[in-house]
Amino acid sequence: MVAVCRSALTTMLLVPLCQVAAEPRPAELRQTAAKLEAGQPVRVVCLGDSVTGVYYHSGGRRAYPEMLSLALQAAYPQTPVTVVNAGISGNTTADGLSRLQADVLEQRPDLVTVMFGLNDITRVPLDEVRANLGQIIDRCRAAGAEVLLCTPNSVLDTPSRPITKLVEYCNLLREVARQRQAPVCDIHAAYEALREREPLAWRLLLSDEIHPNMDGHKLSAETLCRTLCGHSVALATLRPPQPALPKTQALLQAGRPLRVLAMPPYDALIAPALRALVPTAQIEVRTWPTAAQTLAEIEAAAKSVRAAPPDLVLLAVPVAVTPPESAPPEAAIRSHSWILNNALSFGLQEWDVVAIAPSVLTPDLTTTERDRDAFACRMVRAQDLNLITRPDLDPAPPEQILQNWLRAELSGK
Repeated sequence: MVAVCRSALTTMLLVPLCQVAAEPRPAELRQTAAKLEAGQPVRVVCLGDSVTGVYYHSGGRRAYPEMLSLALQAAYPQTPVTVVNAGISGNTTADGLSRLQADVLEQRPDLVTVMFGLNDITRVPLDEVRANLGQIIDRCRAAGAEVLLCTPNSVLDTPSRPITKLVEYCNLLREVARQRQAPVCDIHAAYEALREREPLAWRLLLSDEIHPNMDGHKLSAETLCRTLCGHSVALATLRPPQPALPKTQALLQAGRPLRVLAMPPYDALIAPALRALVPTAQIEVRTWPTAAQTLAEIEAAAKSVRAAPPDLVLLAVPVAVTPPESAPPEAAIRSHSWILNNALSFGLQEWDVVAIAPSVLTPDLTTTERDRDAFACRMVRAQDLNLITRPDLDPAPPEQILQNWLRAELSGK
C-alpha cells in the first residue's frame, strides 16, 4: 500500500484549480465533503485490483489513488489529505472482501473507494459479485466510513474480457448502488464519453488491453474528484515523479557499479556522459539492438528485460519505425506500449527508466519525422516516464543534451 503526502506537490506542477458547476455531490458522501471543506484531515483508502495498485502500466511509481490525492489537495489546499493505495493485481471483489479488515478498515478511513470488475468478469458469478459488493458496503459503513463504488475503465475487446461482460458488470454495480443507496463514480462512462468524441485519444489512454496508462489514471482521478466534491481539477500537466533517477543516483553516490541497458546510440554515449559528472563511476553497459529492427522485433526484445534486471534503461526507439501521431496503426500502438511496459518491472519500479525523444538525435526533423517524434513523446509521457527532449532551437549534439539532462537530474536542479 502506498500513501501520498502533501510534500509530493513540491516537485510537481498542478494546473490551477478550475471550479465549475459540476454535478452535485452525492448526499451519501456528505461526511467526507464536510471535512474537506472544513479543513479537517481526511483519509481515503482506494480498494481494488491492478488498475488501482501501482504497476508497470502507469510507470510503476503511482496510479489513480496518488492522482486523487493531488486532485483533492488542489481543490482543498488547506485540508490535510491522505490517500492509501490498497490495490493488488489479480484481485476480485471476493479478494477485496477477504482483506477488507486488514488493508482498509484498520486504516480508519473517512472514505473507501471500491473499484473491481476486470478480474471478476473472468471468474466470479454475478450473484457472488452482488453479495461481495453488498458486504463491502455494509462493513465499511459499520466501521464509520463512507463508500464510493467505482465502475472500472473501459477496455479493448478480447475473448477473455469481452466488452459485453464488462458492461453487464457495470450495470450490476449501478444496481447494487441503487439498492444500497451508495454513490457511484462512473469512470467507465467517462472513458466511453471520450471514446465517442475522440476514438484515438481514448485508445491512447490504455497501455495494454485492459490497463490504463497514467493519462488514463489521471482521467479516473479527475472523475473521482468531481464526483466526490463537485470540483473539476486538471491533472494533465503533472510532471513524472521526481527524482527521475533514484536508483542511479543512489548507486553512483555509494560508488557501486551501475548496470545500464541502452538503445543505440546511447549505449555508446551514456558511460562518457556519466563519467563527465562522476569520474569514478563504474558503469556496465548492455546494448538493446535497434538497427534494422522492426517495431515488433524491438518489442520482442523487451520481454527479456526483467530476466536480467538493469539499474537504468535508456529507451530510444528509432524514428523510422515510430508511427505518426496523426494516424498510428493499432499494431504499432500495441508494440510501442509493450516496449514501455516490459522495460519496467512488473510492480513498483525497481530500476530507472528514461526515454529519449527521436528529435534529440537531430534538430532538423522532417514534417513526417516531427509527427513520429510527437507520437513517441506522447506515449512516454502517458506512461509517466521521464523523457529527454531537445530544447527549442538548441543545436547541441545528442551527447551534450544527454549530459546536460543528467547533470540537472543528478544535481537536483
